[in-house]
Amino acid sequence: MLRSMITATNTMGQLQKQLDIIGNNMANIDTTGFKRTETSFGELVRQQITSYPNQDQDQNRLTAPGLRQGVGALLRSQSVFTQGSIKQTDRELDIALTAPGQFLQVEADGEMRYTRDDALYLTPINNNQVTLVNTNGNQILDENQQPIILDNSFKEIQISQEGILTAVPVNASDVPQTANLGIVKVENAQMLSSAGENLFQLNENADGNIVLTYLEGELRQTIGIKQKALETSNVDMAKEMTDLMISQRSYQMNARSISMGDQMLGLINSVR
Repeated sequence: MLRSMITATNTMGQLQKQLDIIGNNMANIDTTGFKRTETSFGELVRQQITSYPNQDQDQNRLTAPGLRQGVGALLRSQSVFTQGSIKQTDRELDIALTAPGQFLQVEADGEMRYTRDDALYLTPINNNQVTLVNTNGNQILDENQQPIILDNSFKEIQISQEGILTAVPVNASDVPQTANLGIVKVENAQMLSSAGENLFQLNENADGNIVLTYLEGELRQTIGIKQKALETSNVDMAKEMTDLMISQRSYQMNARSISMGDQMLGLINSVR
C-alpha cells in the first residue's frame, strides 16, 4: 500500500512540472520567435519482488518469476524549433529569420546568447551614436561578435536577405554605414537550452566548434531574412489545451489513488 502511494506521489510531482511547462507555452503564444517546450514521460527504475522461494518450480514460465513494480514516472522535456509563421509588421527594424536552425547572436550579461526574437531597436549611447539592441536591451552582435554601433546621421535602415544592415545617410553624397548581422546556424538545435528572456545558450557538454556554423563570407548567401516582418511563436493552442486536460486528469487519478490507499490503511488499522 505504501509503495503505491509513493509511486503516485512521485508521478504527481512530475505532472506538476508538466503543467508548469504547458502553462509557460500558453503564456508565450504571442511572444515573438518563442519556441515551445514538448514533454514526454519515461518510467523510473523497476524493482522486482521475487515471489517463489525456488525459482525452478515453474519450468513453463516465459518470464522471470516475481513481481516487477515501477516507482513512478520521470518527465522529459525538450524545445521544439519548428518554424513559426511570418507576420508582416512594416517596421524597418523588425526582421524574421526564414531559414531553419539559424539564430541571431546576442550579448547578454557578458555571455554569448542566441535568439529567434528579432524585433530590434536603436538605443542612444555617447557622441551621437546608437547601438542595435533587442527587446530586453541586449546588444546585437555583428559577424565578428562585436556590438553594432552607428552614427546617428541616417534617415532609414535597410536589411538585406543576407543580413547586411545598411544605414542610408540623409545626404546622398555621404557614404552609407554597413554592418553584417551575426548569424549562426545550429547543426543540432537540441544542444541549446533556454537562458531566459527568449534567449538560448549552448548546453554544458556541447562543443561550439561542432554545433555552431558561423555564417560568414560565402555562407552568408544561405541566410534567410525578411525585413519588416517577425516570426510568431510556434505554440499550437489546441494541442496545449489537449495536453493540459490530459495532464490534469492524470494528476487527479494519482491523487485519487493516494486517497484510496490512505482509506485502505485506515481500514487495516481499524481491523487490527
